[in-house]
Amino acid sequence: MVTEIATKQNSYRAAFDAWHARVHDHGPSWLRQLRENAFGRFEELGFPSVKDEEWKYTNVAAIASADFLPDVSMEVPVSGVDARLARFGSPETAASQLIFVNGKLRKDLSSVASLPSEVVAIELSQAIADERHAEIVRSNLARHADYVANGFTALNTGFISEGAFIHIPRGVTVDQPIQVAFINEGDFRAASFPRVLVVAEENSSAMLVESYSSTGDSAYFTNAVIEIVLKEGARLEHYKVQRESQSAFHIATTQADLGPNSSYDSTTITFGAQLSRHDYGVTMDHEGVECWVDGLYLITAGQHTDTHSSIDHRKPHCTSHQLYKGILDGKSRAVFNGKVFVRHDAQKTDAMQTNKNLLLSNEARVDTKPQLEILADDVKCAHGAAVGQIDEDELFYLATRGIHPDLARNLLTYGFAEEVIGKIKVESIRAELDEAVLNRLNAKLEA
Repeated sequence: MVTEIATKQNSYRAAFDAWHARVHDHGPSWLRQLRENAFGRFEELGFPSVKDEEWKYTNVAAIASADFLPDVSMEVPVSGVDARLARFGSPETAASQLIFVNGKLRKDLSSVASLPSEVVAIELSQAIADERHAEIVRSNLARHADYVANGFTALNTGFISEGAFIHIPRGVTVDQPIQVAFINEGDFRAASFPRVLVVAEENSSAMLVESYSSTGDSAYFTNAVIEIVLKEGARLEHYKVQRESQSAFHIATTQADLGPNSSYDSTTITFGAQLSRHDYGVTMDHEGVECWVDGLYLITAGQHTDTHSSIDHRKPHCTSHQLYKGILDGKSRAVFNGKVFVRHDAQKTDAMQTNKNLLLSNEARVDTKPQLEILADDVKCAHGAAVGQIDEDELFYLATRGIHPDLARNLLTYGFAEEVIGKIKVESIRAELDEAVLNRLNAKLEA
């Protein structure tokens, strides 16, 4: 197996050399150097193994040994099933969305016509080539998501090309949500490396929807990285919805760097992929920051999902809230490892972290490990985890009111999930997720 994985890494090297030679003259020298450094780091780190403490419960050998090589072509896919693709957008974002199909931006499906003229929402490569945005990109790209320590992030950074750049200028409020959608279409079985950079300037406000989905059931590999930079007083609501193919592999890194008195509210919904992993980092290196890092994973037989979060309090008077819920059915497995760091100078920190899991099957398994590391003495911090099944007393209560036991179980499960889904303010997305939960439960709730 070790020899096989090494061979696959060499295959990535051959693909990288071929692709990099093709795009070499299409970008600035700093970007070429960044790619080379990052890919070199990937070769040093390789794919993580279960011997690594951070990956001991998640085995990525299936990714490392598969033939998920990147599509190095420069061609934008043209499909005759646009109606199927268009449905992955939302009515609320019809004129404020960037849609990528098989890793390439589809301009015919994308539109930013309704965004304020000052707001920039364009392809990342276009932003790098435009002198009006190039310096902002250069000063932020790969400065927050650390590719030195993470092999998957290094691999993504080595192949930086396709992706989105969103810039919200100082004092601008964007009323409609901005969506960045990545869709796997047809029998596309390659690796893709979505990259998103969001920079929100002082006292700006916006809502971002990040989504991953598929029109089919093919096996493929998504390795996504998103970097979020909020300046002083900026506010961002961030929703991520992962509904990949049940045969796919989804590895993601989200890193948010929060400025003074900024507010970051994120909700992650995980339904898809055979194996998924989300590394979530939030850095609060300024006073007065508040963040919410919430999520829901709903998985069934054959699925494995892993969430590793790190919320780093470095300065005083910051607040963080984290609520992650999991619903597991069949022979599925979830991993939650949430870390809250409170540094020496981070007095008056208020941090709360909770992970709750509902097991619908005796074969389902959860490994949960919420952690606090506190080096300051004037703080208010708490954390907890719970794993259990549906409360029999609650079932009995509903049964005494004439509700069928199967429907009662589904009602209680739906209510468990709704606490997180209800946070999503985009009505069509919330309704779609409600329907997805009901479909998973094989029931329709009736009044």
